[in-house]
Amino acid sequence: MWCSGRCGPRARMLWWRSQEASKQLLPLYGQNVGYLKLMSTDMISVRRLVVSTLSRWYKVPVFGLSAAHPSVACYLKTCKRECHSAPIDPLDTHKQKLKLWFSHLPQEEKQFGGSFSPETMHINPLILERHPAEDKPGPFNTHQNKGVSTTVEELFQTTLNTGDQGVNVLLYGAVGTGKSTVVRKLVLDWCSGSSLSQFQLLVPLSCEDLSKMSKNISLRDLVGRKYVHLRKTPMLSGELHQARNVLFVFNGMERMKLDFRMASTELCSDPNEALPPGAIVVNLLRKYLLPEASILVTTRLSALERVPQKYVTRYAQICGFNDPARQRAYFTSRLLQQTGEESRKDELIELLYLNLRHESQLAAACYLPSYCWLTCATLHFLHFTDEKAPIRTLTGIYTSFLRLNFGGEVLEAGGGVSSQDQQQTSLMLYVVQTVGKLAFDGVTKKRASFSEDELEQWVGGKTKTDEELQKLAMFRTDVLDFFLVPCVESKRSYDSAQTDVKRYVFAVPAMQEYLAALYVVLGENKTALEKLTKQVSETIGQTGEEVTTLFSILSKFIPFKIFAVFNLLKLFPSLLEKISRNSKGHIARTMAAEMFRSEDSYNEDVLDQVEQSLLGVHGPQPEQHLDKRPFELYPIFMGGLLHYGNRRLLDQLGCSIKSETVSQITRTLKKQLIKESRQKQPPEEMMDLLTLLYEFQNPRVTAEVLQSIRTINLSTVRMTPLKCFVLSAVLSCCAPGFLLNDLILSSCHLTQDLLHLLWPAFRHTRSLNLQFNHLGPESCTLLRDLLLEPNCTIRSLQLCDNNLLDAGVRTLLDSLPENQSLQNLSLMHTGLGDAAALELAERLGKHTGLLELNVAYNSIGDSAAVTLVDACREHPTIHTVHLYLNQLTDVGKQSLYNMQKGGSGRHVRVLASVMEGSDISEDWHPILSIIGKNSVSWERERVRDQLLVFLRDLEWGRKQQQSLWKRLHFRRVESGVRQTLLLLDKASSIGSGTRSH
Repeated sequence: MWCSGRCGPRARMLWWRSQEASKQLLPLYGQNVGYLKLMSTDMISVRRLVVSTLSRWYKVPVFGLSAAHPSVACYLKTCKRECHSAPIDPLDTHKQKLKLWFSHLPQEEKQFGGSFSPETMHINPLILERHPAEDKPGPFNTHQNKGVSTTVEELFQTTLNTGDQGVNVLLYGAVGTGKSTVVRKLVLDWCSGSSLSQFQLLVPLSCEDLSKMSKNISLRDLVGRKYVHLRKTPMLSGELHQARNVLFVFNGMERMKLDFRMASTELCSDPNEALPPGAIVVNLLRKYLLPEASILVTTRLSALERVPQKYVTRYAQICGFNDPARQRAYFTSRLLQQTGEESRKDELIELLYLNLRHESQLAAACYLPSYCWLTCATLHFLHFTDEKAPIRTLTGIYTSFLRLNFGGEVLEAGGGVSSQDQQQTSLMLYVVQTVGKLAFDGVTKKRASFSEDELEQWVGGKTKTDEELQKLAMFRTDVLDFFLVPCVESKRSYDSAQTDVKRYVFAVPAMQEYLAALYVVLGENKTALEKLTKQVSETIGQTGEEVTTLFSILSKFIPFKIFAVFNLLKLFPSLLEKISRNSKGHIARTMAAEMFRSEDSYNEDVLDQVEQSLLGVHGPQPEQHLDKRPFELYPIFMGGLLHYGNRRLLDQLGCSIKSETVSQITRTLKKQLIKESRQKQPPEEMMDLLTLLYEFQNPRVTAEVLQSIRTINLSTVRMTPLKCFVLSAVLSCCAPGFLLNDLILSSCHLTQDLLHLLWPAFRHTRSLNLQFNHLGPESCTLLRDLLLEPNCTIRSLQLCDNNLLDAGVRTLLDSLPENQSLQNLSLMHTGLGDAAALELAERLGKHTGLLELNVAYNSIGDSAAVTLVDACREHPTIHTVHLYLNQLTDVGKQSLYNMQKGGSGRHVRVLASVMEGSDISEDWHPILSIIGKNSVSWERERVRDQLLVFLRDLEWGRKQQQSLWKRLHFRRVESGVRQTLLLLDKASSIGSGTRSH
């Protein structure tokens, strides 16, 4: 192709350059043309790409090139000609589509944030090549690592003498070991060319999808139906041994009813002949259909015998994460991708790894990758919650966890043989009826470990038919050890009479409480009367109009008294409905009773208990047996299961909770919570109540319950981002005008970052107590903005024992001119110096509502103290100033005393010392009381020196008195000071003893 003569010299030069560039760009374009067509990229986007590329190569501005430009037009014509001349390879399209499909992650994975991909998250589990006969799988013995370690790629290496036939590999494992994850990673590696490169075509097929197909179909049509671009591929024609380059992957073979009997499944070698999907799989495994093709089948333990051994070339068992190193690698791959401080993430992983290395119960659970996922999801929920993240609840995490592992799973009574009358039971519902019943009995009796006899009693139960026995056998083989594992602390003697009895516990302690809660909310713990009434009601309901006709006939022949019994049966559904309402009310009352157990009142809150179960308890271990711990998460899970989102997920699992049931439980629960919340609750119990309301996710009920609460005291509760988010989320359910009298957050380990999460909660309180936290000068910026809000309702702000320093106090003082609500400001022990005290004295006049000012235990000298008190006397409303434990000399104290006795200005109560001149101050008792309460947390040497000064002043004043009554009064105050000194010395000795220990 030549440029026309009408082009100028510059155009001809650009045309020539475009020809040279085509040689470099066209191959790149050809590689991506399939992708461009696949993504329906229009020609406009291609032109823009060409224009921008040429403008970079030839230093020509973008606006100087267009589709009409000679070089661009010529280049596009060349691209178009080359594009039409080069057909798209269907195998490339197949790889691109597989990569898109298998890179898709379920919704549950999106909670972790970041840009996750299967490549970054995947950790290879242990895979052992061994025959099932070598180690017969069964419940509780799947953790034996006997066999040769291998990989899936090694299993397909042609080391065996298989002739022209392909390799059949059967990969088996229990629930949660990671079979589906391994298949996903295998497909993605093949698409990228990093694994199984000996196969030109990989065809993954879901056995769940195949089991739902009712019509006969040929192998080629089956593959073409799932992958349209492979309809005409010659590799599936059965000719010229082309199938040796094909690998079929059948995931979840237990979902299909394969029958290898010749009388049931006919032989077929034609890929174009229509057969049932199960027959196609059987003939592929028989090597009668496409014998050169290789096959990978994944299945559970109970389905191993469905494929005869003569049709399996190699067996391999996937065994999960057999050592803490693999577990740590999994946690690192997920948790290190979170946003936040690197030091906190590293510390979290280190604590988790230490707990795993101590052979804790968590290490036994994390043998299964599924429980590693649950651990990561829970830790992400506990430590990486923020106001921008979507709402997540602990109940939602456990419900999602079960949906990921048991979604769509059923138990079939007929094994692998096809049957039209096949009875199917939702696997999750079967779990609730068996393992959930065991969990409920343990929670009721406060027990967390169980013997083998108890497992047989609750899980086995009373079976009558062969179908029930077969379901139980499959359940025990595949699922039971997913929930229950041998207790690593079984050597500890819980009962002297059962020292040699092997005991089992739930893999994760919270799972016992979750299943027990689900067992109750689903109504599985029915009484005998409830079961009888339901059966009779269903019988009457099935007869329908026939019952009414029968009653009308019998009434003519049967005496009235006997007929009254039949008439009662006719009304039985109404009686059942009344019994049902009472049952739902009993569930709600049980929830409230479990929430406010008096014996559990002073335990740590449930969120801390969950964290300790994952990260372990570091330091002195509590002397508490496993079967003696409280089950405080149990009622919270019951509340969370009533939320619509969790009920929708459970419905997919075959566990339906009706809206009418939720309504009946909610009405009674609301009354019980309002009744209990009016009583004063310990801080830990208050945090549990807030957690329950958060898990419940019912704003209306939450607002009604909080209307009965006027004080939220969370003092000494270790606040985390999650707890701050829970508190703010719960209070945000209330109307804007709802106000707490007190929100007490003292000694809660609050930092500046946590204050941002608590901002919505601060808007619903009159008195905010932030004493004894870790707030610095930068935290005052947020507090200043809070006080500057037009509708600020805070009347009392207590910031005692926060290192605010002069800089922070100055920032806080910027709010005084515009704030109209603040009445009580406490800056005790905040590092306040003379400069900030003088600035405070200067700005006091701009705030007319302040009543009390506390600047005790700071570094304020005589001059600044006198100036501050003088400003308070000129203030129209201030009546009390706290100045004790400052750097005041005897002269300064005397000056403050003289200011109160005489001079101009209002009388202001000044608390500076236990002495006023030569007499005892009227405020000696509040001063000693405050010092006594805080002496343990304050700097003990400084407090001790100040108390000794008080004692010296009191002794001097007593000697000046002539009255016996006054001297006795001095003795009484001296005794109070000495008692405070004694408590301080005792605390010091205990602290030093603990450190030396």
